[in-house]
Formats: sequence, structure tokens, C-alpha cells
Amino acid sequence: MSLASDQPPADAVRPRRRIGWWVVGAAVLAIVLLATPWWGRTLAVFRVQRVEVRGTRFARPADVAARLRIDTTYSIWGALDSLEQRAQRHPQVRRARISRRLPATLVVTVEENLPIALVPSKSGFRTYDDSGRVLPLDPSRIPVDLPIVARPDTAIFRLLGDIKAEQPALYARISEVRRRGKDEVVLELLQVPVRVMTDVSMERFLELSSVEADLERRRLRPVELDLRFKDQVIARLP
Repeated sequence: MSLASDQPPADAVRPRRRIGWWVVGAAVLAIVLLATPWWGRTLAVFRVQRVEVRGTRFARPADVAARLRIDTTYSIWGALDSLEQRAQRHPQVRRARISRRLPATLVVTVEENLPIALVPSKSGFRTYDDSGRVLPLDPSRIPVDLPIVARPDTAIFRLLGDIKAEQPALYARISEVRRRGKDEVVLELLQVPVRVMTDVSMERFLELSSVEADLERRRLRPVELDLRFKDQVIARLP
């Protein structure tokens, strides 16, 4: 006769106990890690030894790192919000995000204010972004291929920013932008000038492409293309 027992076999109990200890161990480790920013500030191992700057194209990483104003007594568990604000005060930096890499590295990932146009000045060309901000970018040191605008003009900078974002191939063809009246500008393309209103929609430039293709097929070279009038592209011939 065999006897039945409600108790699980001994070999079944041991794995459960092991799993239990693993759960306890993981919980303790999580608590330690969560508490680290509190007690780890005083540990030398967590003092910042390196600042790594990523995402720069025109700004010098060393200049961005210098904006943080930290030294090797600063713990990586210190507040990051204030450091991000300091990095964003660099005129070339639009946004900055800082993360930690244990044990002693801060990683700064930046998004730059990108140049959109060159404006002549007494000391040479100055570089502007699409919001009208002067950038600390010296075109004599860092070659940039940008349209030239006679004087600072927020409406033109904004127009160029929209064209660059939505019609990059067209933007690459613009060598200069000139005002012609209160709300009119002329985009000097490499092949032909184009007259537009400052509030021109980007869809209008799609019509421009088809007209240019048609003129090329007919071997006609216009002296100007005009997009100022609704639903029309006027090609002025010699």
C-alpha cells in the first residue's frame, strides 16, 4: 500500500528557494542603485572625470563642455537640468540633453542651431540661423555654402529655413536673396532668378520644377521666373 503526502518533494523545494533568494537579491540591488544618487555623491569614484560631447557639427565640443563649468569635484549624481541650461546658452546650441555613464562620465548630446544664410559686415561675413540669431561660426575658418542676404532679415531667414527643410535641392541652388519691395524677394538660383512673395507656399516650388523642365525641353532660357501670382508661373524670356 502506498501513502500519499501533501508535501512537495524535497528536490522541488530547493529550486523554489533559489528563485526566492534571486528575487530578494534583485530587490536589494535595485534599492542600492536607486539610493546611489543620495549616498554616492561623496564617493570619489563618481566624481566627473570626463565630459563627452556628441552631435556637434559646427560648434567645438570643448567650447560646449566648458559651458558646464564643472570640475573633478563634481559628482555625476548632481542635478543635470542646470547643466543642460548652461550648455544651451552656447549660441550654436539649440537643445542639450545630458546623461550619465558610470562611473565618472557625463555625455552631452546637442542639437545645433544650423546656419541658413551669410550677411556681409564690416568685419566680413556673419552667419545667421533661421530665427535671425547670429552664430559663432566663422566662414573663413569653416567653409559653408550658404545663400547671401544683403542685411539681417528675419522674414528671408525664415523663408530660407522652410525651403531648406522642405525643398533641400532648391535651397542648394540659391546663391543670393534680394528684397524687391515690401513683401517680394528674388531668389537668385544658379540658372535663373525667381521672384516670390515672402509668404510663398512650398507647394509652389513644385510647379516651378515642372515649368523649368518644360522650358528646358523647348530649349528656352528665361531671364526670370515669377511665382507671385496664384496658380501661375510666369516665365519671362529675353
